[in-house]
Amino acid sequence: MPGFTTRPELRGSFGAVASTHWIASSVGMGVLERGGNAFDAAVASAFALQVLEPHLNGPGGDAPIIACPVGAEEPVVICGQGPSPAAATMERMRGLGLDLIPGSGLLPACVPGAFGAWLTLLRDWGTVPLREVLEPAIFYAREGHPLVPRIPAAIASVRELFETHWPSSAEIYLPGGAVPEAGRLFRNPALAATYERILADAETVGGREAQIGRALDYWYRGPVAEAVDRFYREEDIWDVSGRHHRGLLTGQDMAEWRVPVERPVFADYGRFRVFKGGAWCQGPSLLQALGILSGFDLDRMDPLGPDFVHVTAEAIKLAFADRDCWYGDSAPVPLGTLLSPEYAAQRRALIGDAASHEFRPGSPDGREPVLPPLHPAGTRKEPRIGTGEPTVAREDAGGGLDRAGEPVTTAAGTHRGDTCHVDVVDRWGNMVSATPSGGWLQSSPVVPPLGFSITVRGQMFWLKEGLASSMAPRVRPRTTLTPSFAYRDGKPYLAFGTPGGDQQEQWSLLLFLHHAHHGMNLQESIDAPAFHTDHAPASFWPRETSYGTLTLENRFPAATVEELRRRGHRVTVGDSWSEGRLSACAREADGNGHIVKAAANPRGMQGYAVAR
Repeated sequence: MPGFTTRPELRGSFGAVASTHWIASSVGMGVLERGGNAFDAAVASAFALQVLEPHLNGPGGDAPIIACPVGAEEPVVICGQGPSPAAATMERMRGLGLDLIPGSGLLPACVPGAFGAWLTLLRDWGTVPLREVLEPAIFYAREGHPLVPRIPAAIASVRELFETHWPSSAEIYLPGGAVPEAGRLFRNPALAATYERILADAETVGGREAQIGRALDYWYRGPVAEAVDRFYREEDIWDVSGRHHRGLLTGQDMAEWRVPVERPVFADYGRFRVFKGGAWCQGPSLLQALGILSGFDLDRMDPLGPDFVHVTAEAIKLAFADRDCWYGDSAPVPLGTLLSPEYAAQRRALIGDAASHEFRPGSPDGREPVLPPLHPAGTRKEPRIGTGEPTVAREDAGGGLDRAGEPVTTAAGTHRGDTCHVDVVDRWGNMVSATPSGGWLQSSPVVPPLGFSITVRGQMFWLKEGLASSMAPRVRPRTTLTPSFAYRDGKPYLAFGTPGGDQQEQWSLLLFLHHAHHGMNLQESIDAPAFHTDHAPASFWPRETSYGTLTLENRFPAATVEELRRRGHRVTVGDSWSEGRLSACAREADGNGHIVKAAANPRGMQGYAVAR
């Protein structure tokens, strides 16, 4: 497999940025060119992504970040995943007649953590003033940016919803009453004005850190929080449950929140130490999968052969079963045991020659798992709106594209959002990996006059007692958002990640395994034929499970597909370039200095890397 790439692996010595949109990558490189560091560049790129990809993320969304300052013994995790409101109780939801939290509207809102996380990174590790990181976003919001085709498709899919129920969204995303055209300039003047008001207020005080602190107060304890509070208290909003609900999120919820800065969790794997966020995200499942796979001779396996695909898919199934039973923020998580070699060996012994069609969580420390509700695919009904125009629901399990490269709209009329990613490395050795998401235009109505929507991440809570991800007040939903970072030979080396909901860990795992075992450079690892399983319960409404499924790009050999089917996998063959949205940056010693490397996903014709 090594050899073919759609683009070169970029190499340089000054710096590199890779993201899911070419403009955001260029914005980040511009900050590096003007003397900013990797953290400054990542923040500027992230604010640009909020404008450029509003169907994939927004200012009112979420942003887990892994930051590695030069010389650090380990990176830090900035948790931009906000918690549930104080009023978000299981009893409250059940009292509304719900057995699942809706995937749209106001009810699933959590505290929007992205703004706080990015400004925490800027304040504590960045160097440039607030204005420099916000000005590109303000420029593209006010002056316009050419729309990628998926944005008009996303807007068209929810046009009736906007016109019938969400007029504040129609005002921005249906200018002149029409769906905007792909390739034409699109503006969000309300968002530009919000950021300009924040800057104007922040610059009434002197000093860089004081201005950032003032902006945080404006957002979480000032006019932004007040606007959110008013809208969520006063409006009855239609959601995917088929009914109108008011929100639970308040200004007080926002005012009380502070951005957690945490130590990462990690696993050693050969030359590598791989770092992830804690069990409030799905990140440790990648580490569990690595522990399981460490007992197989992957070096000798063909990356396009049935043995590699089989054992990797089976390891993911086992890791995800533990994810859905043991991960979350509502109860203690036995993470030490889950990541231990002894536990990995127990789980590895469950992998046989045949594909598993069972949900098989483990019993760490002898504790019996509480199972989440398990609904086979197709057993839950998704309501329509009006004459069947699409509503909105969850991140797309397959990355947000159909075979034509357009956003997925299900047969029942549910449009699915997705996510962004950005990686940065600078000339000094600072590195960042971040996966911003949430606040999708198609998932919750725009809050007037702010120009953006609020995250619906609360749909990931279960309305069942006994799980670490059970609905509870003031706790984080077990998010899918999961940036990745790796040291190699004791040195910071690799920042990587992808959009894709439940596929984020799966595609990230493939990149890492191809790079570590199969001799592929970063671009080859991204370009390599990829696959995923939907065997675990989906993290997004309506939370269904497709047991034994395996979806492969059609670039896998026919013999591999045939053998996987013989082993019992329910194989679907997708398009040639339909799996994954990966990007990556790396830094390695080169005798006389250091080389930076970058690569980005060709699928969807949107992600790009920049390096020099």
